[in-house]
Amino acid sequence: MTRARMPRPHEVAAARRDPRLLRALSERRLDDAWRTRGVCQSVDPETFFPAPSEPADSAVALCRTCDVQGPCLAWALEVGDCHGVWGATTPRERRAMLVAWRDQVEHDPDAVGDAGPPVRDRLLTLVPLSSSRR
Repeated sequence: MTRARMPRPHEVAAARRDPRLLRALSERRLDDAWRTRGVCQSVDPETFFPAPSEPADSAVALCRTCDVQGPCLAWALEVGDCHGVWGATTPRERRAMLVAWRDQVEHDPDAVGDAGPPVRDRLLTLVPLSSSRR
């Protein structure tokens, strides 16, 4: 198992300009049902989770043909997922993007839209039904 390292400053600077990250920021809250339309729905999930010694080229190529790359990458960055291929990015690319993402979302929330709190802050609340039946 390899140990993930912190991205270097030049990697984060490049990530800030990456069109995939910019797309994820702009499409962050536009499509809640993006998973149902992903190209990945028709492919073996293991394709998107190659072993550390295997290349992720085939998964990235499939993602590049997908219409929901932006929301997919936004979801992975929102939850901090650093495994597998999401939104046509590898885990290494996402580590650098994650630094840029968090900086952008936390320091300038207006730049990414006013669509409510991050996914992790929107928890489902279960409310008991009143016992009106006898």
